[in-house]
Amino acid sequence: MAERSFKKEVEELRAGAGETFTGEGILALTKALLENGVGYVGGYQGAPISHLMDVLADAQELLGELDVRFEANASEAAAAAMLAASVHYPIRGAVTFKGSVGVNVASDALANLSSSGVTGGAVVIVGEDYGEGSSIMQERSHAFAMKSQFWLMDPRPNLPSIVKSVGDSFELSEASNTPVMLMVRIRSCHVTGSFECSDNQRPALTVRDALSNPQKDWNRVVLPPMSFAHEQDKINTRWPNAVQHIIDKGLNEFFGPKEGELGIICQGGMYNGVIRALQRLGLADIYGNTEIPLYCLNVTYPLVDSEVLRFAAGKKAVLMIEEGQPEFIEQSLSTIFLRSDLKVKLHGKDVFPMAGEYTGQVMFDSISEFLRLNAPGLLPDKMRAPNQPPPEIPDLSKTVPIRPPGFCTGCPERPIFAGLKLAQEELGTHQISADIGCHLFAALPPFEIGGATMGYGLGPASNAAFDGGGERRAISIIGDGGFWHNGLSSSIGNMVFNKSDSVAVIVDNYYSAATGGQDILSSRADNPTKSTNNPIPKALKGIGVEWIRHIDHTYDVGRMRDVFREALTTDYDGPKVIVASSECMLNRQRREKPLRNKAIKDGQRMEIPRFGVDEDICTGDHACIRLSGCPSLSVKHLDDPLRDDPVAAIDQTCVGCGNCGEVADAAVLCPSFYRADVVHNPGGFERWWTGVSTRVITWLQTRRETRRLTFMEVPQ
Repeated sequence: MAERSFKKEVEELRAGAGETFTGEGILALTKALLENGVGYVGGYQGAPISHLMDVLADAQELLGELDVRFEANASEAAAAAMLAASVHYPIRGAVTFKGSVGVNVASDALANLSSSGVTGGAVVIVGEDYGEGSSIMQERSHAFAMKSQFWLMDPRPNLPSIVKSVGDSFELSEASNTPVMLMVRIRSCHVTGSFECSDNQRPALTVRDALSNPQKDWNRVVLPPMSFAHEQDKINTRWPNAVQHIIDKGLNEFFGPKEGELGIICQGGMYNGVIRALQRLGLADIYGNTEIPLYCLNVTYPLVDSEVLRFAAGKKAVLMIEEGQPEFIEQSLSTIFLRSDLKVKLHGKDVFPMAGEYTGQVMFDSISEFLRLNAPGLLPDKMRAPNQPPPEIPDLSKTVPIRPPGFCTGCPERPIFAGLKLAQEELGTHQISADIGCHLFAALPPFEIGGATMGYGLGPASNAAFDGGGERRAISIIGDGGFWHNGLSSSIGNMVFNKSDSVAVIVDNYYSAATGGQDILSSRADNPTKSTNNPIPKALKGIGVEWIRHIDHTYDVGRMRDVFREALTTDYDGPKVIVASSECMLNRQRREKPLRNKAIKDGQRMEIPRFGVDEDICTGDHACIRLSGCPSLSVKHLDDPLRDDPVAAIDQTCVGCGNCGEVADAAVLCPSFYRADVVHNPGGFERWWTGVSTRVITWLQTRRETRRLTFMEVPQ
């Protein structure tokens, strides 16, 4: 169950020639694939490209009508391997995943694909995840394109350019027999706009047709001596063909006057920021007309030397705007200028920061500095003076807390780590590794469990060095998404093969939750197009794990603590795996809320649990918060002069999971937590009984208050 359904928007993908499509970048990419006769699509979800997989999943009926094969792949490596269909057959194929981790996972398949080359157009749509909005390490996909000689597209971030780039990518791939990486940045994925549609195209050769006439060419097999020939083919044939195609089709764009003493070269994805900065400087208008020549690289690899030299000829200075590091393109430009003996001053990372996202202010300040150094007359009068040191900005990091990610309200993973924390209080601190996924948030307060992660599905593998025995057993955490992605073989299989004495915890929340709630093999939903309900314990037994404990209700903190204690103290010396299962609360709420609201609207009786804290009983030590950390748990001050310390409180965001009460009970904290069932559409007897109870309670409260006031008025 993905976090968002695109079933309604998918119907708009049927639009034909002459119609205007309006929507966001992800939908535009899907429409462009259909318009360009794609034969098969696949991929793996990951920010910021997850929604593309969700759209494709919701569009399977339309894909079926066009004879387009869709595969929700088990990993990025499986997706990249799928492009093998375009090696021998003239079929256009596309896969999508997150960069740069997706590219890293898929690197073996991508390297082989690039070596053998392709017959049909092969496109990898990479969601470039860089900058403050990133959810992962700060790296670029550009390095991999250079390493394996993929051609890299980086279109301007507007829908017409993005749509055009899909067709350009397929054509460039076919013209040069080379796979193409199409990079769409975070903002490109979610930008909204419109474009003029073309008709959807059935692939000229479908995968069904190809099966009827199998093809093979041993010259494309990556084995010596063919692999040596592949390298020569890349340099002598594919690269020149790609460069010529880029020139002939005008894939890179030139804006502004043809002549000028200055010039700006930018990645396509940086175009909007560049134009906005020039607008603020009075050097461009709202339509993008610029007074400074601008060379926009919609293809950032390979560079076209002749275009670069033609643009730079006669200019005093050129600015290369390249987000991220290292400065691959800038270094290439330096080489091009040096070899051609072109005397032009090249600026880039000297005026721009080496690393970090090029926000609007960064773009404005850096372009201003470039102009100040080379043509101050183009700047407004007040900006022509030498660059003054910026005003000192106070260091707020010491006073304003950071805002790292955390578990959602009611998250079923929270009690897992509460149980582990209680077990460690009894048995001592253990070596704990984590994995990619929601459970990684446990490394932060209040749990502070797990301090390392080496990749998706590699949590237990990253603890392998500690499997040799010691005073305490090592513990590793892995999610169900990571387990099916890579962990079954690389982590759990590794533990079995090496007779590990460690403990692995598989956090089973029924979905690939951190990427948007997509179904996986062990999901308990009935998916009409995918195989679900495949139990994790069954897979564990299949590869030789003998010690397995499966908890199907993680909110039982006491049970979680006891199972951890058992795993850490048992005499069994093989791999010990705990499968902790409870449905992701976000997905559960998405599934249940509409049904519940409809039932209430239809007049059906519904009970909704809510939890609270009895202010008279709460001692105010807040141990419950330190063991739970739920966002709905907070503190409040009482209007009582005898109680200065704030007490625990539960706000209206509570989803009634009961974790706070379970934690309090397991840790023997206090009995101040209570549960109240809110009844919607109660029956007649319930309404009568509620009225009677309310009157009795009101009478008792009034009598008590009267006695209290009377006592206070009596002279002591």
